[in-house]
Amino acid sequence: MAANPLISISIVSHLQAVLVQKLLADIAEKVDTRSIEVILTCNLPEEIGFPLEDLPFTVKKINNPMPKGFGANHNAAFQHAQGLWFCIMNPDIRIETDPFPNMLSCMDDARGGLVGPRVLALDGTPEDSARRFPTPFTLFTKLLGLNDGRYAVPPDISSLPVDWVAGMFMLIRAQDFERLRGFDDHFFLYYEDVDLCVRLWKSGLHVRLCPEATVFHDARRASHKNLRYMRWHICSMLHYFRKHLGRLPLTDGKP
Repeated sequence: MAANPLISISIVSHLQAVLVQKLLADIAEKVDTRSIEVILTCNLPEEIGFPLEDLPFTVKKINNPMPKGFGANHNAAFQHAQGLWFCIMNPDIRIETDPFPNMLSCMDDARGGLVGPRVLALDGTPEDSARRFPTPFTLFTKLLGLNDGRYAVPPDISSLPVDWVAGMFMLIRAQDFERLRGFDDHFFLYYEDVDLCVRLWKSGLHVRLCPEATVFHDARRASHKNLRYMRWHICSMLHYFRKHLGRLPLTDGKP
């Protein structure tokens, strides 16, 4: 076990022990475990019904006394991270091949700030994990079904600059995450990933999609019909526009 792991992976469970077990098994089997550690946060009281100590990497488990939002959970996990890189990963991600070598290659030069893999649904359909920054106009066109803001990924490309990548899977240098003070935890849920990417671009760093790294998303969509989630979404959207409307950075992303 490396004394200073290269990558610290932060996973937050919301009564998702079954998904967490599958993801940790994927990491144990597919990823170079000599260079990682996992920080697992249980945002709600739950029993993890499998022995974490049997895994071939260190797992640091955090039990929240009170639930926190997405950004606050990962910010708290970062305080326990020892890696040179910090990876935010949802428990409903599945891994078939190690995504990290290609993602790290996409970050070879000093301008690289954050990278995300290509995300596919379990049936192989590409998900909208890399998009252009939302504006009132783009949200209106999305509502009309004209354009959802996602990037068309050209074939045979190893790295693509994009406005933002979804927080289901992000990799960032620990020193940059710390310099930006992590996520803005005023976002309880939604838009905190967009906000982080805006701030990275404004700081002079690039956000990239790495199409050569592929993961799968075992998405559960029940929250889309939940009024509480809708309220969080609207509140986060308004906070995002208060911070950035009319002040979005120029990026290298191409339409």
